Amino acid sequence: MKKAEKTTPLQTLSLGNTGLTVTKPAMGCLPIQRCTEEEAVRILQAAYEGGIRYFDTANAYTDSEKKIGLALSDVREDLVISTKSHSLRRDGVLSHIENSLKMMKTDYIDLFQFHQLAEVPDFEDPEGAYAGALEAKERGWIRHIGFTSHRVDVAERCIESGRFETCQFPFSYISDERDLALPEKCKKAGMGFIAMKGLAGGLLTNARACHAFMKQYDNVVPIWGIQKLEELEEWLTVAKEDPTMDEGLAGVIRKDKQELAGTFCRGCGYCMPCTVGIEIRNCARMNRLLRRSPWRQYMTDEWYAKMQKINDCVNCRACVSKCPYGLDQPSLLKYMLKDYNEFYESHKHLL
Repeated sequence: MKKAEKTTPLQTLSLGNTGLTVTKPAMGCLPIQRCTEEEAVRILQAAYEGGIRYFDTANAYTDSEKKIGLALSDVREDLVISTKSHSLRRDGVLSHIENSLKMMKTDYIDLFQFHQLAEVPDFEDPEGAYAGALEAKERGWIRHIGFTSHRVDVAERCIESGRFETCQFPFSYISDERDLALPEKCKKAGMGFIAMKGLAGGLLTNARACHAFMKQYDNVVPIWGIQKLEELEEWLTVAKEDPTMDEGLAGVIRKDKQELAGTFCRGCGYCMPCTVGIEIRNCARMNRLLRRSPWRQYMTDEWYAKMQKINDCVNCRACVSKCPYGLDQPSLLKYMLKDYNEFYESHKHLL
């Protein structure tokens, strides 16, 4: 792949005190694991040609790192790449980072992140994950250390610890006030703030409103999960238009907040895997998916079977103990199944 020529520059920002300059928008590479290699390479290279220079992935995203290596290794010096590891042990972190380097065909990672922290790491454990990250940094494998989490109390304590350079957290215009305070906490700590799930797991559908919301925070870099060229083109178009919050977009946000008020599943996946195989993170928010996105995709035989699987719930409540938002998932799932079945019966004649 040749270096991009005459690319319209995207906005950039400094990621805290790391010295890294990243583009707004950036690309979240979880979805490309669902693409063929050919499709993924085409999307990644189009993102680069469109001006995106920051790509976020993870060891857990199956072949995402491999696809990045195939598509972008020859323009590596132009990029900022972040990846992640779930491992809680030193040797696991080192093994994951070594594999990431191999998959992405690079000899360094700009930003290594602890993936979905459920608690603050033990910084003094010589065999713990943080020790592994420090060793990787000493070896030159990684340059900066950050974390991701879905638990605001954990994020706050990690920021206060002074041990991290970036925080990646779910952040959108339906986030609550405590979540919305995190970018300012990071700014005061000299940390970068990376906004994931800016579409609230697919519940928000107005890209211009999402962009305008993020624009209000001068230290926030949004990463948009992209798996189709048309999605990429939409985000690049919105980025270049650079809409500012106005009454029209504020109205969209007020309407969405009203419709999404109350208890709902954010789709973070902490509850998974289910002991009986229910796909909790999507089934538990099915009513909103049906009404806020093209509903026909959820009327397939595959999705019907997934929803009926809820009948197998044994109420072990393992999902409840793992949910960072305190949801009663078994009760929520039963409600979603009832609503889904009613929706299916009333709409199947349109299929």
